[in-house]
Amino acid sequence: MTEKQYGGSTGRNSGESLIKKSIQNPAPAQKTKTSKLEKENLKSNQTDKEKILLAGKIAKQTREWIKPQIKKDTLLIEIAEKIENKIIELGGKPAFPVNLSINEIAAHYTPSYDDKTLAHDLLKVDFGVNVDGWCSDQAFSLDLENSGSQEASEDLKKSSEENKKLIQASKDALENAIELFSKKIEKKEILTTGEIGRKIQETIKSKGFLPVINLSGHQIEQYNLHAGLTIPNIDNKSTEIISPGSYAIEPFVTNGNGKIRDGKPSGIYMLTNSKTPRTPIAREVLNYISEEYQTLPFCSRWLVKKFNTKALFALKELETNGNIHQFSQLIEISNSKVSQTEHTIFIDENGEVVVTTE
Repeated sequence: MTEKQYGGSTGRNSGESLIKKSIQNPAPAQKTKTSKLEKENLKSNQTDKEKILLAGKIAKQTREWIKPQIKKDTLLIEIAEKIENKIIELGGKPAFPVNLSINEIAAHYTPSYDDKTLAHDLLKVDFGVNVDGWCSDQAFSLDLENSGSQEASEDLKKSSEENKKLIQASKDALENAIELFSKKIEKKEILTTGEIGRKIQETIKSKGFLPVINLSGHQIEQYNLHAGLTIPNIDNKSTEIISPGSYAIEPFVTNGNGKIRDGKPSGIYMLTNSKTPRTPIAREVLNYISEEYQTLPFCSRWLVKKFNTKALFALKELETNGNIHQFSQLIEISNSKVSQTEHTIFIDENGEVVVTTE
């Protein structure tokens, strides 16, 4: 799940950073109910690195399993629930609600509980896996316009070819960024976030497109998807040094102006404050959120499954009470198409591993 930069209601100054200020007992220190998966992890005495690698393995298996099943005019809610259920089947949990963003929606579209939207055109599939709070994050884009069909119109073929070029540009940018990571880490040379951004930007511009300048990748820590360093998609001249840890690199490519704006509410939330709400249902939902999701994002669709539609009223009260922050959909400012490709990289003292491709 991506991070918006340079302020705005979906920037770093809301969301995750508020958790540290507002919740007295952050998730890693909370004594909450231990899930079946967490109990299994404790029994097997897995290291943090093993949990990170497992999260990456599950993400890769889920990606390879779902890709052939995504077709034009498939319900988005069907795709999202297949992915989320597969992650659970393989022994993980979703790190955040599956994002299925079409065309100019760059990120933060997850289906509502009654969503009737069909997959079409340029679809971005962004999901993550959580193993005891250690997360992997990955994304891919698909052209669903089927330009190879003899029945396709010339306009459809043109649109599809543009989609494919955008997708290839984001793939190439990610590949080149990972190659830079690998070379620098292998040689034990200093690597800065600005260097990564420059490599991504140069690759995208060489393809005739623009990077989305106010979307970025991010460092990942336990129960914190957007922690520490930001991984830019442009040369922002940053001299912040990459150190051991997990990083999501996610180039966004557009044929538009290269910026995003806030759109409609997404139905994706994050816990920001533990103060007691007024009604019993809101208190019940808040307790469930705190125990089940802790500081990771969740969505209204998940809560409707648990509490039926009364969850929607509880969410409204919790948002008004300041307990939760709702992210906005992120829209390319000129309403032009956006592609995205993402992998999670883990670096330890022995070198670099691309977690979501292992």
